[in-house]
Amino acid sequence: MLEAFLFDLDGTLADTDPVHYETWKDMLREYGLDIDPVFYKAHFSGRLNLQIIQDLLPSLSLDKAEALSDRKEAEFRRRMANLSPLPGLLDLLNWMGTHRLKRAIVTNAPPANAQFMLRSLKVEALFPVVVLGEELERGKPDPMPYQVALERLGVKGDRAVAFEDSPSGVRSAVGAGIPTVGIATTHDPELLYAIGATLVVPDFADPRLLDWLQIPALTS
Repeated sequence: MLEAFLFDLDGTLADTDPVHYETWKDMLREYGLDIDPVFYKAHFSGRLNLQIIQDLLPSLSLDKAEALSDRKEAEFRRRMANLSPLPGLLDLLNWMGTHRLKRAIVTNAPPANAQFMLRSLKVEALFPVVVLGEELERGKPDPMPYQVALERLGVKGDRAVAFEDSPSGVRSAVGAGIPTVGIATTHDPELLYAIGATLVVPDFADPRLLDWLQIPALTS
């Protein structure tokens, strides 16, 4: 019996990756680094900021790496002033409320970004549980963030469904024993299937998702 939905944030509730990419590209150019979309997908998507910065700019001190991360995310929030939910998301959330499903956000996003996105999408009150990877001992792709979410909700993995757009997120959710739907906003469906996604769709309005969840059409 289905008891809970667990959602990633960036690239899942909203298609934010193009703005993240452009912001990182502009910031890293100051350090003599020029990235392209292929490099971005391979080295950035779904990872914690400090991991990214330490890999690309190992000479930076921790304080300077944290300052760069904070500056990058502040600029992202400025550029992301008009945030729109992915198609079908609000209908799915309404259905969840009607059927009293538990729900959680599980993200590697910094706390300020998570709060900004949930508030901008006007769904903050719908998610009493928000698990932040950077506040745990290990973030995605480790299963820990999803394991913590399941524990807080009091739900077993096989009674939940996770929604993820990144390889690291899919690995994290699958590693926690949760059937996972890949949202193909940032990566090819074939890749998400290869690392364990049960179903891959472009957004929440795809009728294949409704059929897989055995939900009647949410909109007429």
